[in-house]
Amino acid sequence: MKNREPVLELTNITKTYQVKQGMFSKPKPLQALGGVSLRIHKKDVLGLVGESGCGKSTLAKILLGLERPTSGEVLVDGKEIGPSDRQLLARRIQPIFQDPYSSLNPRKSIEEIVSLPLVVHNIGDSASRSQAVTKMLDLVGLPERVRRGYPGQLSGGQRQRVAIARALVINPEIVICDEPTSALDVSIQSQILNLLADLREELGLTYLFISHNLAVVEHLATRVAVMYLGRIVEESSAADLFAGPKHPYTRALLDSVLTPDPSLSVPDIHLGATFPNPISPPSGCHFHPRCPIATDLCASKAPPHIQAGASHVDCHFYKKSADGLSLQPV
Repeated sequence: MKNREPVLELTNITKTYQVKQGMFSKPKPLQALGGVSLRIHKKDVLGLVGESGCGKSTLAKILLGLERPTSGEVLVDGKEIGPSDRQLLARRIQPIFQDPYSSLNPRKSIEEIVSLPLVVHNIGDSASRSQAVTKMLDLVGLPERVRRGYPGQLSGGQRQRVAIARALVINPEIVICDEPTSALDVSIQSQILNLLADLREELGLTYLFISHNLAVVEHLATRVAVMYLGRIVEESSAADLFAGPKHPYTRALLDSVLTPDPSLSVPDIHLGATFPNPISPPSGCHFHPRCPIATDLCASKAPPHIQAGASHVDCHFYKKSADGLSLQPV
């Protein structure tokens, strides 16, 4: 099988903000992203997971052209995307946001909302735009009658279907799904996930699926990247990661997934309730204050980046095995 070229590639992306902690204090640097590198191939679904505040949404904003990285490169089909390419970027990468209640303009009709990207990018005339709206509403499972309605007349699940139709109406190659089901009822979440999976197959889409919920990611992702305090600490195929997570943080996230067994209580992942201060991150491995197996080495030295095949983990407790295809504890 030939190596596929990535449709989207991030190379050593950093993002630093200057944050003031008081009226008279000097701004301090907050590194939201600390050298993130990712490659996403056509028709893949890369699940990006991690706790709130780890940098997932900052990365999404950079990919959508809403933020500029402090350093690093964003490449689409091998070509770097610069500040002047924002409209071109929007043609190829579209978002589906978390909250369908706030991401849709309540004063616009559903037809106006779905057709807006066509108007902004000057695609087609009014007749062809109307046809595109009809096609997209049918594709996402909404009846024709809703096109004259408004978001306030729809349920949460229907609103998210409208948001999906709006994202796909200009035929993007890549869709950034930023927690697209977290604001929905559990009964509706599976419907939206199944819809996204069907659309990926039908339209040949590539997804970056951002979530804090590994159970949701497992349903859709082909690969998974785990982010902690602005860094990717583990990346692997979804099958390998769920079968044998390597990094202690990944194992803790998997342990936190609720089970449907009513006899079992809420799981304790033994990480504590305090998330590290990103303005003053821990020394060495940033995860060491919460890690159950950390040693003095973890507190004093940053972990190595261990690459084995298509997987990697940043942890002192792993090394490359003899055949170079798996990661083994030291």
